Amino acid sequence: MIHKKTYYAREIEVDGRTLLMEGPISGTKIHDYDFHEGLVAFRTPEEQKKALIGIADLPEGRINAVIDEETIVGYVTFVYPDPLERWSEANMDTLLELGAIEIAEEYRSAKIGTRLLEFSMLDDAMEDYIIITTEYYWHWDLKGSNLSIWDYRKVMEKMMNAGGLEWMATDDPEICSHPANCLMVRIGSRIDNDAVQQFDTVRFSNRFMY
Repeated sequence: MIHKKTYYAREIEVDGRTLLMEGPISGTKIHDYDFHEGLVAFRTPEEQKKALIGIADLPEGRINAVIDEETIVGYVTFVYPDPLERWSEANMDTLLELGAIEIAEEYRSAKIGTRLLEFSMLDDAMEDYIIITTEYYWHWDLKGSNLSIWDYRKVMEKMMNAGGLEWMATDDPEICSHPANCLMVRIGSRIDNDAVQQFDTVRFSNRFMY
């Protein structure tokens, strides 16, 4: 597949300030931006910035970000599934994983995560992909949000719905290990039935369980 990356940008108003949503952005551009010190969900800000630069420079890698002046305050990543994950067993060049979405805490009240996902799907190239995200409750910022597992799950599901991702069943053991975990999927409009069937064989690879 030719991984066409067409740059998009949109300004949004948040509490009287103008923020920029843009992407897919290059590793060089990420390097040149500052990185908000509150983006610590996965690694230290310095380490996460390096990780994003690496993803952005992959042929299929896409980073869409929210910029406040010259500082990245939120981002979402799209990349092929990790080779160690079951989803890579599909061996599909049309399967992308929404690997991470993170918004600095002081910006979350403006629904920036939802708006960033809506922005990401403006990219016509997304119609050539099945996009998945795996939600695990142990990755959620429950302490910072003061929400229960189930209320946080509702928030995450609603946010993913804004990007066109819908809940789908799976027999993946890690997802099935807790009822709050879930698989969410968006099937692009140009994905054919053969690709959907290929994906489904990985979604339910333990059919003997039923």
